[in-house]
Amino acid sequence: MAIPFSAAAFRRLINLWPPFLFSSIKLEHLEPDYSYCRVVLKERPWNRNINRSHFGGSLFSMTDPIYALLLMGKLGRGYRVWDKAASIDFIKPGKGKLTAEFRVSEEQLAMIREATECGSKHHPEFVVEVIDARGEVVCRLHRTLYVRKVYANKQERAA
Repeated sequence: MAIPFSAAAFRRLINLWPPFLFSSIKLEHLEPDYSYCRVVLKERPWNRNINRSHFGGSLFSMTDPIYALLLMGKLGRGYRVWDKAASIDFIKPGKGKLTAEFRVSEEQLAMIREATECGSKHHPEFVVEVIDARGEVVCRLHRTLYVRKVYANKQERAA
């Protein structure tokens, strides 16, 4: 499934998505070609834990859909993409404004296209770090996606 909007329209729409909106998560920048995006999480009373640092679920949420969405934007129609697995390694308490940057390179895209060319499923892995205002790593997330080329009909697959 491809994203049916321009990157600018998509950025505005996802910022209204309740899991982002109500958690103070904002997709701050999205490249028009879906190769890069920056997401921020602002500290609010409702997204702090008992230790007065960011709630771990908010850190996880800020990264949840991003790589799948970037791949949908880059690959376009004809591919099924979703999150398959994820893990988080908390490094230090997150306080203040936190930022995560996501990139999908042309090399990664070429490997995904090659691996799925005949309709095989592929599980690319990505790592993203969430950093604080000092540039220190708060947590590191490992995300595994499911990508598969889909065909409209059997003749297209046989070709």
